[in-house]
Amino acid sequence: MRHPALALTLALATPAFAADPVVDAAEATRTGDTWRISVTLSHPDTGWDHYADGWEVRAPDGTRLGFRELLHPHVAEQPFTRTLSGRAIPEDLAHVLIRPRCSVDGWAQEMYRLDVRR
Repeated sequence: MRHPALALTLALATPAFAADPVVDAAEATRTGDTWRISVTLSHPDTGWDHYADGWEVRAPDGTRLGFRELLHPHVAEQPFTRTLSGRAIPEDLAHVLIRPRCSVDGWAQEMYRLDVRR
């Protein structure tokens, strides 16, 4: 490049876009009439200013079946797993969708399909 100072200025002026939180794995365990959902997330948490702050369980039709709020950043714990217990999942569902959220960018575009074994 002919003007290295200009290239550096443009690079520093370009906003950094963080990655959405990602569901690395999930597991559904039936406990009587309800389910326990365990979800392992990855996200480049930077601290209280930007972190994965929750995930939800949805039926394929979009009905929310549960929400797990994450109350603090996990900067030094990546990936991390958290659980949501006592969730009712309708008998006719063969799978649910898990969608993570971050405190800055909101809901992730990608959802994770979790098969529910009866």
